[in-house]
Amino acid sequence: MLGDKIRKKRSERNLSLKELAEKIDLTASFLSQIERDLAEPSISSLRKIANALEVPIFYFLIDDEKSSPVVRRNERKTLKLPESHLIYELLTPDVNRAMEVFIARIEPHTGQGEGESTHPGEECILVMGGKMEIAVGEDLYTLEEGDSIYYFASLPHSIRNPGDTELVFLSSITPPRF
Repeated sequence: MLGDKIRKKRSERNLSLKELAEKIDLTASFLSQIERDLAEPSISSLRKIANALEVPIFYFLIDDEKSSPVVRRNERKTLKLPESHLIYELLTPDVNRAMEVFIARIEPHTGQGEGESTHPGEECILVMGGKMEIAVGEDLYTLEEGDSIYYFASLPHSIRNPGDTELVFLSSITPPRF
């Protein structure tokens, strides 16, 4: 499924495996394995692929069925990539919107797993449970349940859970990133 979607988007963009590989600094053979579902990309590799193909990351991970404007709790699309301590639950019906809203969970004493992140747009986060350390640019903030932060996502940022309990937060990003 993932491999088929990547291959389809790559073909729509008229890119060869080699051309896409050069754009994202991966090998064509590794991309071929991903497209044939013989290998799973890391979150950072999948993000590079999504950026190069100009689609949000969730595009590759959701079903293509017609979506309702309602997202039921038990029907949320979930993303947990290998070697990540972070789980995302998409609250919007799909990623074909101007904004993306999700709930994320990070295990105690871990971070988002990919170092600092930068992307176009703006982001607002509400901590729903646990404790968050978030670095935005040169500044480090500690947020607790009920606290929120709004920042320009083009600034380098990273999130860490310094606490002994799971960190749960709601995030709204525009334009969609995942």
